[in-house]
Amino acid sequence: MQVSRRIEGSLPVLLGPAVFVVSAVPFDQTDGMTSPVFVATAAAAGVAAWWARRSWWPLAVLGAVFYVWLVMWPPLMVASYYAGTTLRGTRGIASYLGGTAVALGAAVVVGDLIGGRREMVTATPANVALMAMALVGLPFVFGLWTRARRDVLAAARERADRLEREQVMRAEQARAQERARIAREMHDVVAHRVSLMVLHAGALEVRAADEPTARTASMIGDIGREALANLRELLGVLRSNQQPAELSPQPTLADLDRLLDQSRALGISVRRHDHGRPRALGSTVERTAYRVVQEALTNVHKHARDAHTDVHVRFLNDTLQVEVLNRGTVDGPVADRSLPDGRDATLSNERGAERALSDESGAERALPGAGWGLAGLRERVELLGGSLAAGPRREGGYRVTADIPVRAAA
Repeated sequence: MQVSRRIEGSLPVLLGPAVFVVSAVPFDQTDGMTSPVFVATAAAAGVAAWWARRSWWPLAVLGAVFYVWLVMWPPLMVASYYAGTTLRGTRGIASYLGGTAVALGAAVVVGDLIGGRREMVTATPANVALMAMALVGLPFVFGLWTRARRDVLAAARERADRLEREQVMRAEQARAQERARIAREMHDVVAHRVSLMVLHAGALEVRAADEPTARTASMIGDIGREALANLRELLGVLRSNQQPAELSPQPTLADLDRLLDQSRALGISVRRHDHGRPRALGSTVERTAYRVVQEALTNVHKHARDAHTDVHVRFLNDTLQVEVLNRGTVDGPVADRSLPDGRDATLSNERGAERALSDESGAERALPGAGWGLAGLRERVELLGGSLAAGPRREGGYRVTADIPVRAAA
């Protein structure tokens, strides 16, 4: 396709010199390039052929005049081709063919008057038919074929572009519908349940008989309200198909102490240890590190609430290493093996080894887990070129370690 377009674009540049050279040789092979008249007319024909792609009528007029006058046939042949590629209406085609018929008829009259070789070439019936076919008929038909081919290719390209646009629109529509469905489900299920949790926490805070219980209820309410705010932002992103929703700043390592304070307020013994020289590493790296600590502490709340937990943040030369480890025992069985679908068995324990919570009557309630928290973190870290390891420690407890390349901050 590109080669044919290049050839078609360079055709007028090649036709100009070709028409000039061929036109400078007269039909009787005498007095050609040595005649100033032939040189001048051939030059005019070459210029008109070079200009024919923009306007072919000057070439057609010169071709008719030069054929009657000097039997100069190249301009008329090239003009017939361009007429076939350009003319579309019946009236235009009839006008052109009528004009060429008049020129051929005038050439017959001039040939009869001059006689000799000129008469034999332009005035005999057989030669008239041959010249009409060679100079007008075949080039004109070839031009019509070229134009039809261009129209077919243009229609095919337009159809392909239209189908591609329709496919993109259908994909966007399906994506928007799925996003809206997910947003509705999250609003109707998750947001509703979290709202109820916040309301009950507020009621517990008001009716609490002692100060520690009120503080705990207040902390639960604050966490629930923060979760609702995050949910609203997420729902805004899901429902917005044109412009991004206004989002609050995403957490970084600067927010890590607040996260640890929330865990301490809920009864978890946790300490932070920084190693190396702290420095800004970019929002993507720090946000990923924050999420690693957040998910690890969530699992501590679920499975080892009474265990002492240490959070190590190591600022290495090319890597930010985040390590969360506890020294207690995790509730429920922990096996060092992998499931067939690629998830660690320890991740499955988030679903099966649920931490038991005691209510006022002494009955135990299980805190459910999705089973995909660490798997999602592993994908998040690996997208930045890092790695995440999670598993039980030989001396007891559990360890989560993430190595995040600093170059991901770029």
